[in-house]
Amino acid sequence: MQRRDFLKDATAASLGAWALPGLLNNTDSFFKISLAEWSLRQPIRKGAMTNLDFPRVAKEFYGIEAVEYVNQFFVDKVSDQTYLKELKQRADDLGVNNVLIMIDLWDYPTASPDESVRIKSAEKHYGWIDAAHTLGCHGVRINANGYDGKSMAEAADLFVDTLIRLSDYAQDREMNIMVENHGGYSSNGKWLAMVMEKAGRDNVGTLPDFGNIKTAKNEEYDRYQLIEELMPYAKGVSAKSTEFTRKGQEANMDYKRLMSIVKDAGFSGYVGVEFGGKLEEIHKKDGVMLTKKLLEKIGQEIDS
Repeated sequence: MQRRDFLKDATAASLGAWALPGLLNNTDSFFKISLAEWSLRQPIRKGAMTNLDFPRVAKEFYGIEAVEYVNQFFVDKVSDQTYLKELKQRADDLGVNNVLIMIDLWDYPTASPDESVRIKSAEKHYGWIDAAHTLGCHGVRINANGYDGKSMAEAADLFVDTLIRLSDYAQDREMNIMVENHGGYSSNGKWLAMVMEKAGRDNVGTLPDFGNIKTAKNEEYDRYQLIEELMPYAKGVSAKSTEFTRKGQEANMDYKRLMSIVKDAGFSGYVGVEFGGKLEEIHKKDGVMLTKKLLEKIGQEIDS
């Protein structure tokens, strides 16, 4: 599908099914809604849209005025100031807030037993912290990885070593470092909470993800316990969704219970819509819009 046709079809579908998307935002709720770029990975990978289009798609087709970037979709632009400033200008012109960049640097593990590897990992992350700063984001999301074979205590100490380096670098830029539960030890709420306590930095926190609960191939952490354990350190929330019932509920988790945990923690920041299911193209009743509508509905119910 050509980009022009994609955008045209998306606009028509959105307006036809949902009236004016911008009117759907529940601005009276205890939280704000953002859109995670991972939700649109398929149209981006197919060339139907680009990273530069992302702020406009979020605003015009979904009525969402805050975005969370994924570094995979502009990986070669980390130090391209012309590109980054254009992206920021596009968001600013639309009144869209750039919230964060999700960083995936799997080749540069943050918890490697080798100190030289951890230093290299930190240096690779520095570039993305700078890019996020240029975009006006409040922080970046990183992963805990590379600790294979180490005990939980050993892995925590290795990861904290990198977190301290990143915290120091980000501090001067007034940026936050957020750790997502992204599998392995990081999806163990007690482990990640321990990491937060060991780091002990104001600009280091969590990005609790509703969907990432696998601690091993055949092991899952209790989803609700995980979110409850991570929320005291949360600087953002990722509302992962993959499948919906005919009644518009997430099929695999109790969203109202999860969002009640978020509210009880006193959180009032951005909750990012992150649809992880299949999305061949933007169309009416896609997973992004269903997630957004569910969050708005639950926000109203919890607040009432």
